[in-house]
Amino acid sequence: MGFRMGIVGLPNVGKSTLFNALTRTAAAQAANFPFCTIEPNVGEVAVPDARLERLAEIAGSRQVIPTRMTFVDIAGLVKGASKGEGLGNQFLHNIREVDAIAHVLRCFEDGDVTHVEGRVDPVADAETIETELMLADLESIEKRLANLSRKIRGGDKEAVQQERLLKAAQAALEAGRPARTVEVEAEDARAWRNLQLLTTKPVLYVCNVGEEDAATGNRWSDKVARMAAAEGNAHVIISARIEEEISQLDPDEAQMFLEEMGLKEAGLDRLIRAGYELLQLETFFTVGPKEARAWTIRKGTLAPQAAGVIHGDFEKGFIRAETISYEDFVTFGGEQGAKEAGRMRSEGKSYVVQDGDVMHFLFNT
Repeated sequence: MGFRMGIVGLPNVGKSTLFNALTRTAAAQAANFPFCTIEPNVGEVAVPDARLERLAEIAGSRQVIPTRMTFVDIAGLVKGASKGEGLGNQFLHNIREVDAIAHVLRCFEDGDVTHVEGRVDPVADAETIETELMLADLESIEKRLANLSRKIRGGDKEAVQQERLLKAAQAALEAGRPARTVEVEAEDARAWRNLQLLTTKPVLYVCNVGEEDAATGNRWSDKVARMAAAEGNAHVIISARIEEEISQLDPDEAQMFLEEMGLKEAGLDRLIRAGYELLQLETFFTVGPKEARAWTIRKGTLAPQAAGVIHGDFEKGFIRAETISYEDFVTFGGEQGAKEAGRMRSEGKSYVVQDGDVMHFLFNT
């Protein structure tokens, strides 16, 4: 599994430019006017992981298959979106379908690019979007609570649970806090996710800075960093213009360009790493002569559920997982070397998969 990250923000903050760069396509029209993105553009990118290439090299794998990450470019929200302003209702619906929100904030001056509010203030922009999402959630909660009343009178346990969770979210929102601040018990986690409230989505603030500030950030990105820290959210600094230029270069040229700009890596790498951390994701590998492949799971995933990411039958008939850490696979020159050194482990149903594990699943058909 990969994950879907929705790129949101006010109009003209650089969302479509960033999307185009990240997916190396021109599917999203980047133009200097609001609502140039009408339908959500969807693009998939390979998740870069140097470990996968190394594993493939050692095993002599004929094919290398990275895990994938999906970006959804969602049209610019405006004040009043929760009440249908702009194309608000449609945009809000699109946000419900992503796992996390990459909130692009304008942290650059450019007289040629109009800001809908006529000023550069990323913190105020973030508050505008958050307010619209909170208002939309409140409206949704009120409707759903009204629809649950009959089921609750009939003693429907699921409806009672939903009502309790919706009221907890409602209380937080009415106090001016997003629903993600509500503490949810483990037994309620699934029902909570199924509510699909907009403000439960993890947020990654993407500070879109000018080329000259890409390596160090600026006073606006510093303000965003303080806001993110106070909220318990994450942030990254990216120049969408630089990412756009990099996307047109071959790998060697791109590396030289990055070095000239004082950058160690492309913004895509930072964005994916921050997204993984935000959603508590990690990677395990399957490696053989035919292919070396990366798989994404959530931290804390047990071996049978990891097997199920590959195929449902693997989870149903799970027997055990032959497991080698990435470090041991490299140190001992592959599966056979690790096995001879006693570094291959046989793990059962209670094993918690670790980031970088190289795994082979045994199962009953």
